[in-house]
Amino acid sequence: MAAFAWSPLRALMKKAGAEIVSRAAVDNLMDYLEEYAKKLTGCARDIAKHSRRKKITAGDMKIAIELV
Repeated sequence: MAAFAWSPLRALMKKAGAEIVSRAAVDNLMDYLEEYAKKLTGCARDIAKHSRRKKITAGDMKIAIELV
């Protein structure tokens, strides 16, 4: 099961100026975003763990985004 919906990503690509978007292009973007989200979440989890918390906060994600 995909973590991201296909249609909104395709619409986002079109908003960015892509006139015609192939299914494969959207699938590649979905794969990339999923891997990036996993990497960010892992980093944010480590930050929360370091602070002796189980809950990942918005602050943890902001720091993870800066680090990754």
